[in-house]
Amino acid sequence: MSATTPPGVPRVMGRSPSPRAFRFGHESGGTAGEWAVEWTLKRNCSLAPRQLLGFYSVLCGLSLAVATFFWWQGARLVMPFTWAELVAVGVAMLVYARHAGDNERIALRSGRLTVEHAWGGRREQVEFAPQWVRVEAEAGDESLVELSGQGQRVWVGRYLRPEFRRQLADELRMALRHPGLAADGRAVNGFLN
Repeated sequence: MSATTPPGVPRVMGRSPSPRAFRFGHESGGTAGEWAVEWTLKRNCSLAPRQLLGFYSVLCGLSLAVATFFWWQGARLVMPFTWAELVAVGVAMLVYARHAGDNERIALRSGRLTVEHAWGGRREQVEFAPQWVRVEAEAGDESLVELSGQGQRVWVGRYLRPEFRRQLADELRMALRHPGLAADGRAVNGFLN
């Protein structure tokens, strides 16, 4: 007898996934056996900063070799324009590398929901009591998922395509309703959206 898996849901070791399978989040047993789930949303980058440095080094070497050849041939203005070009490209690559590691981490553990946003070397962190969190997914094309509660508000989903943000909001709601979430063993109730 074989089990069927819905389209788009991976099979794990020949078994069907649990009904709480997450697309963007990763469940774990946590410390001391407590249930936890974490979402890590990152910018889609073609080159890592180290690869970018290697590419820029090769570009500088080739450009300076060509400029040096023409400078020796008598074209004296080639070298200053080459340096100006390399500085401009270097600045653009530095801006790219600075934001290549931008990400959002959402961690849900017993007793707290932590949202951390890293952007250009800066970090913002907000913590919520899970039973008081409200999840709002606006209907607009470019809108983010809003998490609010206890007088705090934060938006997540910057690094997801807009059509997947509603699914992220659904995952967050499902995780916030998980019975293993309450710190004192009682199931979380009625305060969730």
